[in-house]
Amino acid sequence: MADVEGTPEPALVYLGLGSNMGDRMGNLKAAIERLREHAVIGTVASVYETAPMSYEEQPVFLNTALSATTLLAPPALLRFAKGIEVDLGRQPSFRNAPRPIDIDILLYGGLVVRTPELTIPHPGIAERAFVLAPLSEIAFEVVHPVSARRIGDLLNDVGMEGVRVVGRLEAN
Repeated sequence: MADVEGTPEPALVYLGLGSNMGDRMGNLKAAIERLREHAVIGTVASVYETAPMSYEEQPVFLNTALSATTLLAPPALLRFAKGIEVDLGRQPSFRNAPRPIDIDILLYGGLVVRTPELTIPHPGIAERAFVLAPLSEIAFEVVHPVSARRIGDLLNDVGMEGVRVVGRLEAN
């Protein structure tokens, strides 16, 4: 991720954002504003309302995705995103618990990363309409680096059941 002189090169990343506590739309907007500290925001998808998965006894989510360029390497981007989550009120809890904000690294260029702390592409993308719907809106032709299938084709496989557009956020 560096040129021959060792200068970091910008990476195109796709992030997924979700919120189901408090001012959900406000939480998404605040997270995007904070991401600007280390990323140039490109396209922001529509906001989709989606039912929770796994733990269903919680409020519905608002989900979106965005493209951005960043000089942060994947581990640093993960730490930065998790710091934003904490700053916006996310508390440690059980898996799939309600949360004011969730920021996931969906894709990082064409990289495949598998460490105990980080998996890229984000696991489960291919089965989750709440991720694929907003992601395909901004990255329909992008090829998933593991399955070698276009994001739009993955969405066609799972369908749009349980997700609906409820608004837009501007990247300004």
